[in-house]
Amino acid sequence: MSRLGKLPIKLTDGMEAKIANGFIVVKNSKGELKQQLHPAVKVDINEGVIKVSVNNPEDKKEKALWGLYFSLIRNMVQGLTEGFTKKLEVIGVGYRISLTGKKLTLNVGYSHPVVFDIPASIEAQVEGNAIILKGADKQIVGETAALIRKIRKPEPYKGKGIKYSDEIIRRKEGKAAAK
Repeated sequence: MSRLGKLPIKLTDGMEAKIANGFIVVKNSKGELKQQLHPAVKVDINEGVIKVSVNNPEDKKEKALWGLYFSLIRNMVQGLTEGFTKKLEVIGVGYRISLTGKKLTLNVGYSHPVVFDIPASIEAQVEGNAIILKGADKQIVGETAALIRKIRKPEPYKGKGIKYSDEIIRRKEGKAAAK
């Protein structure tokens, strides 16, 4: 039995959830998120509470799906109430970032500036050497942050590159001086 899956998910005021055509749709005034449901997963919506269950709770695969869909639905509810945020830092001499509309321009040591298109559902801000991404869908926010980081990963000797704000880069020692 899934320990998390059997917990109820409470909807906040003004939020509504429904099941339509094999999808669960959660919406409020901020937006709408939808997730396709697996045939083995059952979702019950009653009086502002969502309960997730599976057909056979003893099956190992279905037990894993139970916890997965609980987390996906909980993230949808949390995303529409609070939202998700990822912060990236750009470190390096001469490395610059700028944002114009939905285009992020990165000068990170290449012979040309790299232009990255921010998805429509993501809100981006640039503050000094930091990029802040905000959005309701946890998967899209995380994926966008990973794609931006991939442009110039931090290197282990000087730490130059794009890193998450809470990421710790393990530094390597440079060449030893000749004796």
